[in-house]
Amino acid sequence: MAVICALGGSALLMTGCTNADTTRSSVAEAAQTTPPADTASPTNTTTTSPSPSETLTDDQAEREALVPKAKVTWDKAADTAVKEVPEGKLVELELKPTSAEATSSTGSPSPSMPNPAPSQGAPEWEAKVAAPDGTMHRIDVDAVSGKVFRTQAEDQDADDKQEAADMLKKATQTPEQAVKVATDKTKGTVTGIELDENDDQQILWSVDVVSTDTWDKTTLDVDATNGKILREHVDRD
Repeated sequence: MAVICALGGSALLMTGCTNADTTRSSVAEAAQTTPPADTASPTNTTTTSPSPSETLTDDQAEREALVPKAKVTWDKAADTAVKEVPEGKLVELELKPTSAEATSSTGSPSPSMPNPAPSQGAPEWEAKVAAPDGTMHRIDVDAVSGKVFRTQAEDQDADDKQEAADMLKKATQTPEQAVKVATDKTKGTVTGIELDENDDQQILWSVDVVSTDTWDKTTLDVDATNGKILREHVDRD
């Protein structure tokens, strides 16, 4: 009996130890798998870099929005405009958003509207073409379709007409030649050209070239008699 009791006691002791170990093991596992109730989620501190368009000036942003929409290049627009005036010659051409005024039929003398105007804000080429006597005509060309949507003779006195005619006679360099000189010097998209005279009374072609990488505009003044670059200015605004 003493032996039996001793064996029974040993068995109970071992059972008690086993239960205690199992309990401690369960508690330890629970502690490892259950996150603390007060632990806060980590804060996301990643910052987003501003997009390139957010760093552009107003003028650069306008060029970025306008230039890619123009499907008609400057030379095609110039050819179209010049054909509207018998023996006409290009004096000025500019890519710009279509204004409300350009789509109206008001003005003196009344303009001709041969085709529907593009919507306001859409790209257009506004050209000025002179007749042999210096009479200036404004020709608006849709920069997407290539169609003329407005023509209008400008109000001029005799002196203005004579000045325009004289400038054209002195300009032995064509617009195409001036643009080639400008774009050989500065790569980009031509958005404007104008026959002008500087303070030294030199007749020149002023050519605007826009970089599609930075959307800066470079204006190059090309001597209209010999094709030399007289001035170069970068507009980063």
